[in-house]
Amino acid sequence: MFRRLSTSQLVVDGILGVVWALLNGVPAVASPGAVLVAVGMGGVVAIRRLTPPLALALAWLVALAQVVTGVGPLPADLAILPMLFACAAYGSRRVRWLAFVSGFVGAAIATLAVAFPNALGFLGSSSQDFGFSFRYDTDSLRSAILMAALFAFTVTMFLLSWTAGVLYRTWRQARANRAAAIEAEREVAAEQERTRIARDMHDIVAHSLAVVVAQADGARYLRQKDPEAVDEALQTIAATARDALGDVRVLLAQLRHRQADGPQPTMGDLDRLVDQLRAAGLRIRREDSGTPLPLATGQQLAVYRIAQESLTNALRHADTAQEVELRLGWTPHGLELVVVSALPAHPGPASTAGHGIAGMTERAVLVGGRLAAGPDDGRFVVRAWLPAPSPQEVSP
Repeated sequence: MFRRLSTSQLVVDGILGVVWALLNGVPAVASPGAVLVAVGMGGVVAIRRLTPPLALALAWLVALAQVVTGVGPLPADLAILPMLFACAAYGSRRVRWLAFVSGFVGAAIATLAVAFPNALGFLGSSSQDFGFSFRYDTDSLRSAILMAALFAFTVTMFLLSWTAGVLYRTWRQARANRAAAIEAEREVAAEQERTRIARDMHDIVAHSLAVVVAQADGARYLRQKDPEAVDEALQTIAATARDALGDVRVLLAQLRHRQADGPQPTMGDLDRLVDQLRAAGLRIRREDSGTPLPLATGQQLAVYRIAQESLTNALRHADTAQEVELRLGWTPHGLELVVVSALPAHPGPASTAGHGIAGMTERAVLVGGRLAAGPDDGRFVVRAWLPAPSPQEVSP
C-alpha cells in the first residue's frame, strides 16, 4: 500500500501539501467547512505518491463531507487532478480502475452539488458564498445544457489527468524494459566473452600441458639410454611452454585492456602443430583430398583449434602405439575435418566430462558448421563440417 520514496520526495510532497492547505485555507478562514476541505485536500496532495489508495480514499471522504455540509466547489478541489494522476501512474490495477470510475462518479456528484446545492447540502449551503452555483429551473433548457456542459468539463479534466498518469506509467515501464533489455544484452555479451576466453584458455593450456607432460615422461625414461633424446625433449618442452605463455599473455591483455585480438593460428600452422605432437610421441598420418578453398579467419581458427584439441586428446587418452589419422577433405561446399584415434586396450577409470568436445562443438557452430564426436568400432572419431564461406567473409 505504501510505496518506497526517497527522503527528498517525501519532503517535497509534504511541503506541497502544506502549501496547498495554506493557499486554500487562509482565504476561506471564515468558513470552517472550507478550511476543512483545504486541509483535507492538502493531505491528498501530500500522500498521493506515497500511498495512492489512501489518497483516493481521503479525497472521497473530503468530497463527501463537502457535499454533506453544503460547501460548494472550491479551488482546493483541484487536488483531485494530481491524485488521479498518481493513482493511474503508481497505483495497482484495482486502484487505477477505481480512480477511473471515480472520475465519472465524482463529476456527476460535483454537477449535482452545483445544480442542487440545497438538496445535497444536509447541514446548510454555503456554496453561494463562492459564486459557483446556479439555480436549476425544470422548465429551462438553458439550465440543462449548463449541467451537461459542467459534467462534460469536469469529466474531461478528471480523465485527462488520469490518462496522463497512465501514459507516464507506460513510459516508466518502457524505460524499465529498455534498461532490463540493455542489462540482459550486457550479461549475454559478458557471458559470451567469458566463454570465449575459457575456450581459448582450455585450447592453449590443455594442448601445451599435454605436450609438456608427454615430453617430460619420455625424458625421464630416456635420460640414461639416450641423452640426446632428452635434450630434444627439453627443447620441445621449452618451445611449447614459450608459445603457450605468449598466447596466454595475449588473452590476458585482451581481458585487461579490451584490445583487439592478437594474431591467431591459421591453416598454415597445422603443419607446425602436427610436428609438435609428433615430437611428443604421437604417430600422425595426415591425408588431404580435394581442392582447398579460401576460408575466413574465423573458420581457419576453428579448423586449427578442433585439430589441436582432437590430437591433444589422442595424445592423452588414445593408444599412442597406433597411428592417428588426420583427414582434411575439401569439397566445393566446404571442408570435412576428421580425426580418428584408437581407443586404449585397457581404459582407465571413467573421468568426468571435460570441456574439450563442448568447446570444439561451439567453434564449429560459430562458423556455421557442425561437429560430432564419439566412439565408433573401437576407435574415437571426431568429425567436423565447415561450410564454404561467402566471398564477403573471406579475408583479403
